Amino acid sequence: MNPSPIDREQPLAGIVALVTGGSGGIGLAITRRLGRMGARVSICGKNPSKLDRAAAELRAAGIEVLALQTDVTRADQIAGLVRKSQQTFGPIDILVNNAGIGLFGPFQEKSEADWDAVLNTNLKSVFLVSREVAPEMIRRKSGHIINISSLAGKNTFANGAIYCASKWGLMGLTGCLAEELRAHGIRVSVICPGSVATDFSGQSVKDPSKALQADDVAHAVAALVTQAPGSFISEVHIRPTRKP
Repeated sequence: MNPSPIDREQPLAGIVALVTGGSGGIGLAITRRLGRMGARVSICGKNPSKLDRAAAELRAAGIEVLALQTDVTRADQIAGLVRKSQQTFGPIDILVNNAGIGLFGPFQEKSEADWDAVLNTNLKSVFLVSREVAPEMIRRKSGHIINISSLAGKNTFANGAIYCASKWGLMGLTGCLAEELRAHGIRVSVICPGSVATDFSGQSVKDPSKALQADDVAHAVAALVTQAPGSFISEVHIRPTRKP
């Protein structure tokens, strides 16, 4: 039987996606893009009012969305998120691990609690959510996991010790997941943006007009999930055309 033709307007029709940290910034841009491509999307975040606003915006655009308050550093809440997503929309085809925070400044002035907050959100959560989603993907022998890292996972800079540690760790975790899951038909990719013009943990770029936009990252996600099935792009670096 010949496969059904792909709807060029909605190439993700019938697809279910889960985007962590999907209520604002890069996560909301990714959710919006996947939804416009036809996907039904679950999003999660910790702030209920932001989730409500994001869900209302997406629904107004005709996107099917489920918004659930979730702490992605807690395995019990992640299990509930995945279970409710599957009950509402069906098995998850695309997982975008986007949730992240940044704390910057001299490392000797940072606390153990600061370390735990960043590493748990930026790295542990990716392990926990991917672990919860992977078994069903393995059973179905298909799926795509995309981790949103940063060029800080490839480079170091002063006052970025904890953040860089989390993103370097994410690069290693992504590579291992890709090697383990490719035999099951699951593609694991990582996107490494440079500075993006979003409100991120108090960090601001020097010149927002020259910085990357959240939609630039969403475009990369869209490209990854519409690849032909016989290959996958393992790592994407995104830089602004002009240095901020």
